[in-house]
Amino acid sequence: MIKTIKPWGYEELLEHNQFYVVKRLFMKQGCKCSLQLHNEKHETIYVLNGKLKITFGYDTNELKELELNPGDYLAIKPKLIHRMEGIEDCLYLESSTNQLDDVVRLQDDYARV
Repeated sequence: MIKTIKPWGYEELLEHNQFYVVKRLFMKQGCKCSLQLHNEKHETIYVLNGKLKITFGYDTNELKELELNPGDYLAIKPKLIHRMEGIEDCLYLESSTNQLDDVVRLQDDYARV
């Protein structure tokens, strides 16, 4: 397992192979990741505990918000703009295709754009 500290919490890379990736992520309450999209990567978010808000849509002017609780999940298709935010401290899984570097940041609170 590889653990990477992020400004919003951390991620743990549990599995990375030629077919898929599995990560466990911790998002601190009140923190959020970049507003981003993936050109090829397809991912599914599954909340283990806490509450997570996901902002998503195909146009930055028409984004929707969805609150996920433990047991809730959302599939994020390629080109879907999205951002995760901790409503409460939140632990969640991300299962995806294996393109780890496929991230296009559109906005970021931590100057990573």
